[in-house]
Amino acid sequence: MEDVISLSVGEPDFHTPWHIREAGIESLEKGRTRYTPNRGFIQLRQEVSSFLSRHYGVEYEPESQVLITVGGSEAIDLCVRSLITPGDEVLIPEPSFVCYVPIAQMAGGVPVTIETGPENGFKLTAKELEAHITERTKLLIMPYPNNPTGAVMEREELLKIARVVEKHNLLVLSDEIYAALTYTQEGHICFSSLPGMMERTIVVNGFSKAHSMTGWRLGYAAGPREIISLMVKLHQFAIMSAPTTSQYAAIEALKNGDDDMAYMRGQYDMRRRLIVDGLNEIGLKCFEPKGAFYVFPSVKSTGLTSDEFCERLIYSKQVAVVPGSAFGPCGEGFVRISYCYSVKHITEALSRIRAFLEEL
Repeated sequence: MEDVISLSVGEPDFHTPWHIREAGIESLEKGRTRYTPNRGFIQLRQEVSSFLSRHYGVEYEPESQVLITVGGSEAIDLCVRSLITPGDEVLIPEPSFVCYVPIAQMAGGVPVTIETGPENGFKLTAKELEAHITERTKLLIMPYPNNPTGAVMEREELLKIARVVEKHNLLVLSDEIYAALTYTQEGHICFSSLPGMMERTIVVNGFSKAHSMTGWRLGYAAGPREIISLMVKLHQFAIMSAPTTSQYAAIEALKNGDDDMAYMRGQYDMRRRLIVDGLNEIGLKCFEPKGAFYVFPSVKSTGLTSDEFCERLIYSKQVAVVPGSAFGPCGEGFVRISYCYSVKHITEALSRIRAFLEEL
C-alpha cells in the first residue's frame, strides 16, 4: 500500500552505532571469518559477564555460565528444549511475546497461560501464579519488561514471585531483552539477582533492542552451568556457533556502548510520553508503560474487535498497528503500537488515528 505509516514492528529506527559497525567491518577486512567456539568468543562472554555485573549486580562465570546465541529467540528455544520433557507444564503470563507458546509446544510441553490485565498494569501477581501451579509445572517464563504491554515488575513484586517459585521448586526463564529500556526510577531488576533465584534462573538478553542490532542476530543466555551446558549441546548440533562478525561487533557494543544505550533510552522515553498522552487525548484509553517501546491502548470503546480495528485503520487511514489478540486471548480489545519510530511518524499517525475515530 502507498503512504503507510507502520507502527507495527518492534525494531529500533536507529542505525547500529557507527563504532559498533566499524568493529564488525574491521573484523571482515582482517579476514576474521572463521567459526568461533560453540559457546561464543571468550572475550564476548567476558564482556557479557561484565555488563550484567555493572548494570544489574549479577555475577556469571564467562567460561561456564554464559552462552552466545543467534538472537535472544534461539536462547529461549534452547532453554525450553533443554528443560522440558513431554507433558511438563510451562507457565506463561499473557499478553506476551508470540513465540513462547509454540516453542513450549514444540518441546512437547504444555503451555499454561496466566491472564494479566490493565487493572494491575499487566503484571503477574504471586496469587495468580500460585493458582496455576500443578504437580506438572516445571518452568515459569518471566517476560518483563513486557512485549506487547510495556509492563515492568518492581522489586517487591518480584520478591513475592520468587517466594512462590522457591516454594514449588520451579525453574525460571527470565526474558530480559528490553531490560535496558526501563523508565522507572528503580530501573530494571534482574530476576536472578533476587535471593535464591540465581541457581534456578536462566536470563535471556541480547543486542537487538538496547544496541539497535536486530539484523546482526545475536543474543545470549546466562544461568547455572549445568543448564547452560545442556543448552550448549543443542546449540552446537543445531547451530554450531553464532555469527563471527556479529560477535566482534557485540564486543565493542558492550565495552563502549553504554552511552549509546542511554541516548536511545532517552529518545524512546520522550516518544513514550508523546504517544501515551496523544492516545489518551484522542479517546483511546492507554495505561502508562514503564518499559520496552510499546503501548497497549484499549479499543473497546470503538465497538470493534482488535482485528477489525486494525484492518479498518490501515485501509481507511494507512496506519498499521497490531491486534492485541496476536499476543494471547486476553489481548483482545487492545492493539499494540510501537513507538520506536520518529516523532514525525508518531505525530502523523496520531493525527490519522484521531480522524479515524471521528469517522466511526
